[in-house]
Amino acid sequence: MRILLDTHCWLWLHTEPDRFPEPARAVIEDRDNDLLFSAASAWEIAIKFALGRLPLPEPPATYVPSRMERAATDALPVIHDHALRVADLPPHHRDPFDRLLIAQCQAEQLPLLTLDRQFEPYDIDVIWAV
Repeated sequence: MRILLDTHCWLWLHTEPDRFPEPARAVIEDRDNDLLFSAASAWEIAIKFALGRLPLPEPPATYVPSRMERAATDALPVIHDHALRVADLPPHHRDPFDRLLIAQCQAEQLPLLTLDRQFEPYDIDVIWAV
């Protein structure tokens, strides 16, 4: 199964993996699953790092690729279809990064691993990390 990781979950994977409850940890550790990390999440990390809101041990340009490789996480690029789908989403959640993740999940038929309950109203499959 291909699974998109929410930004927060991807960061936990590298900083606090013990925070995941057992069902979520089993999904992450299952080698039959392909973990995906969106370019939208990399963009979010870069912005928050530049604003001083996300401390990292190294700049995002090296941190993100090295951690993706370490965790065997595949990149999910943002394509026009993903970006344009955001216009059709109801405004339950206003975070632009999360809205793009929702659009990607819909377009690619992916479940999302997240702890954010604001994803609940959307028509996507969610694997809860809480």
